[in-house]
Amino acid sequence: MNQELDKERIPRHVAIIMDGNGRWAEKQNLSRTQGHIAGVKRVEEIIDYASEIGIEAVTLYTFSSENWNRPSNEVSTIMNIVAAVLNRKLKKLKQDNFKFRMIGREEGLPENCLEAIKLVVEETKENKGVKINLAFNYGSRIEILDAIKSIARSVQQGELSVEDIDEDSVNNALYTHGLPDPDLLIRTSGEQRISNFLLWQLSYAELYFTDKFWPDFSIEEFKRALLDYQNRQRRFGNLTPQS
Repeated sequence: MNQELDKERIPRHVAIIMDGNGRWAEKQNLSRTQGHIAGVKRVEEIIDYASEIGIEAVTLYTFSSENWNRPSNEVSTIMNIVAAVLNRKLKKLKQDNFKFRMIGREEGLPENCLEAIKLVVEETKENKGVKINLAFNYGSRIEILDAIKSIARSVQQGELSVEDIDEDSVNNALYTHGLPDPDLLIRTSGEQRISNFLLWQLSYAELYFTDKFWPDFSIEEFKRALLDYQNRQRRFGNLTPQS
């Protein structure tokens, strides 16, 4: 790939649906567990590259609220992998100045997994580098429902009037409060749908789909997605394109 990235047009926030670990493993005659482990290695490479080129935030769709319907042994494996990786990588996350955050509901998560997540969140909360947002036990419709309930409570308690509810009120009630909306959504594995991910936040994001399974999504593939993003004219509903 000869074209170089324009460092002045790097997206601030990239959201990724990391799809295809299981199918990748099947094609390699490996277990689905090995597919998830291969996917973790790819995450490490991508966030390191994101830090290198100046991306501010990366949100990773790791486990959806619908994924509980998968076989229980696979769900348990995913939970244990996440806990083990976070415990093992805590020191590196701190040293590399990453700020870790989970978006999603804590209810129902195994204790070892939740403890690992909370520890990394606490230990990296003062960091100023790339914000890594783990969408875990996450569903966008549930997020929006939680936001509506939060706003309704504020109205009920007299802290907010109905007339004052605006987009900022909603943004501040979402799990992603404080983050810029994603500029770019990447989905791997050939699927071309959003799958209940950041439905409010992705309103004006550029969408990029690739047939590559997540474990095959290399730095070169990531760069290809970023170049595709940079070659688009963003309009945000306006007639005049914006860079």
